[in-house]
Amino acid sequence: MTVQDIRSFNRFYTNVIGALDYGRHLYAPYTLTESRVLYELAHASHTDAADLRAELSLDAGYLSRILNKFEQDGLIERAPSEKDPRRRRVTLTTRGREAAALLDERARETVGSLLATVPPADRPRLAEAMRTVRTILGDGKGQAPRREDVVLREPGPGDLGWMVQRNAALYTAEYGWNADYEGLVARIVADFAEDHDPHLERVWIAELDGRPVGCVMCVRDDAPGAARLRLLLVEPEARGLGIGDQLVTTVADFARGVGYHELVLWTNDVLAAARRLYQRHGFVLVSEKPHRSFGADLVGQDWRLDLHGNGE
Repeated sequence: MTVQDIRSFNRFYTNVIGALDYGRHLYAPYTLTESRVLYELAHASHTDAADLRAELSLDAGYLSRILNKFEQDGLIERAPSEKDPRRRRVTLTTRGREAAALLDERARETVGSLLATVPPADRPRLAEAMRTVRTILGDGKGQAPRREDVVLREPGPGDLGWMVQRNAALYTAEYGWNADYEGLVARIVADFAEDHDPHLERVWIAELDGRPVGCVMCVRDDAPGAARLRLLLVEPEARGLGIGDQLVTTVADFARGVGYHELVLWTNDVLAAARRLYQRHGFVLVSEKPHRSFGADLVGQDWRLDLHGNGE
């Protein structure tokens, strides 16, 4: 490989993603760099200007001009950092979050249109090639996955099948459960696929580097006014990024937003990490009962979250 090979690829890729005219490409008044700054700010509760400079490797003067523009446009607010008064904390305003969300939506649409031109059979090869480039050129610096790299999306073709396969494989590997559990998951997923109300029931797939690493489902429960959280899963290699918290929060927010009064779930006592996650979000254990299922002696537990109570 030569320098010219890399430069040639760079020219090709910048043309593909419209990097040279990013604002017009997305019908937005922001350059690629400005959009990236908005993205970073939208995925952090608060960020110091110094953090942004380090994260994006930007010149201090250039970043200052971008932030000045954002402040004039009412997109950000700046104040002394609580940890170090010498630093300036930068946070998005409501208008700023709306602008960031619009940019993100348009970027997703653009990338989705690009991906639609790639035959499904070629997509795994493309994803692997992209991971290879990141691994080799990253040299191990800054390449560890970050929680802001995780995307929650609706399921696409094959994702529901992936939920069945990964649930079965993981619970067999980690808890020794037999094929009865796979049968249960398959029935749950099939029921959703064949008949669900998209306004009241949804599935989310957590995606990292172009591949699914987690999932969760929200469906109507038999009890009036109740939704049920089902099939929460996070791949082992993606744990520690807050994906479980993000999935549970998303389900609770969705259920509350469409008018459910409570969110319920059933789990087993051996799933200690999941139980701690539910407790953090305000779920309360309401009953438990020993049972023999999936080839193991277990204690089933029913948990409940009041969607209009205090805390989550």
